[in-house]
Amino acid sequence: MIILIRLNFCSHTLMYYFLSHLSFVDIRFSSVVNHKMLADFFTEQKAISFLGCALQQWFSGLFVAIECLLLASMAICNPLLYSVAISQRLCIQLVAGPYTVGFLNTMTHTTAAFRLPFCRSQVINHFVCDLSPLLSLMCADTQINKLLVFIVAGAILVVSSLTIVISYFYILLAILRVCSAAGRCKDFSMCSSCFTAVSILYGALFPIYVRPGAVFSLNLDKVVSIFYTAVIPMLNPLIYSLRNIEVKAAMCRTITRRKFCIRR
Repeated sequence: MIILIRLNFCSHTLMYYFLSHLSFVDIRFSSVVNHKMLADFFTEQKAISFLGCALQQWFSGLFVAIECLLLASMAICNPLLYSVAISQRLCIQLVAGPYTVGFLNTMTHTTAAFRLPFCRSQVINHFVCDLSPLLSLMCADTQINKLLVFIVAGAILVVSSLTIVISYFYILLAILRVCSAAGRCKDFSMCSSCFTAVSILYGALFPIYVRPGAVFSLNLDKVVSIFYTAVIPMLNPLIYSLRNIEVKAAMCRTITRRKFCIRR
């Protein structure tokens, strides 16, 4: 996606500006979590260093928050109006905001967690260094950490999800006002696929980060975490790219140009 957007001048619109950053976030998030998880499948000693665990927690928290807020920025700009010219300054602000908030979010949680002492047990009941299994290994009181997760991460999820739901409600009303049935079908197909990906992401994140303290199960967390660590980064290219006619056309043009250059 990033290469196609850079090579095809017709893709330099607001929609593809967002998609290039979304693709970057998916790539980085997958490389933070999945390569270690896959490597552990083939080794008996499934271990990670203290620094490696801290970095994995830092980057995973960063990219999850960025993805949520980036999807909210995309919803605010109304996918039906992506072709409308928007100032470069506003585009930069809509992308810089998620990166800034994501950085502050992960810095808060990682610093608060790793300053606490660990107990003798060094077995993480998870396939990734997430906050929930890490806090269960602490010898100190972790109520403040859990409260921070509930407030900060919960606020990011609630605000971004409400923004997306409200935006897509107005988008649905705009689709229903479209005169032609073909136009309604095209717009509804694009928005429904985007909303499906968003629903899966938030459906996985809410049970982990926004829940009462009594509702806690690391085994359930491991199952749910699969969706936002592996499934969502895999689905996003399919939903936002392969179902997009312009992306497929850009891919064909790029392949055709490369073949032509080779023959010459």
